[in-house]
Amino acid sequence: MAQRFFLADDDDDDRLLFEDALRELSMETSLIMATDGVDLMEKLEETVPPPPSVIFLDINMPRKNGFECLMEMKQIEKFRDIPVVIFSTSNEDSTIDRTYRQGASFYIHKPRSFEKLKSAIQQIIAIDWSLQTMQPSKEKYVLHF
Repeated sequence: MAQRFFLADDDDDDRLLFEDALRELSMETSLIMATDGVDLMEKLEETVPPPPSVIFLDINMPRKNGFECLMEMKQIEKFRDIPVVIFSTSNEDSTIDRTYRQGASFYIHKPRSFEKLKSAIQQIIAIDWSLQTMQPSKEKYVLHF
């Protein structure tokens, strides 16, 4: 069965680059994109179950930001165990700390090159999420590319 990913990001260019990188990496995936947090939560309600393999979540979005989405997902049983990877331009310690406390699985500062973006996505795709039952230590939470 193909892996299914969600990407919530309000930036059109970032969504397009992500889609292109994922397509170059694997044919056995599908991607559902949301333009903001409200759109993400609506799409999750419409399509889960089955849950996506991973949700890539931007922080700074209109209508409902990534913090609000993450908090809401962790409060709803059918979304609670879906891995969430924060995918943001923010590199502030307070943002990283807050998303860690809210239960995100990993944090990726959006890479500046297409090759680094592909590398970041590849690393997340390669994780066996059935074995990744606990949040990593704070030292391993932020992935660098």
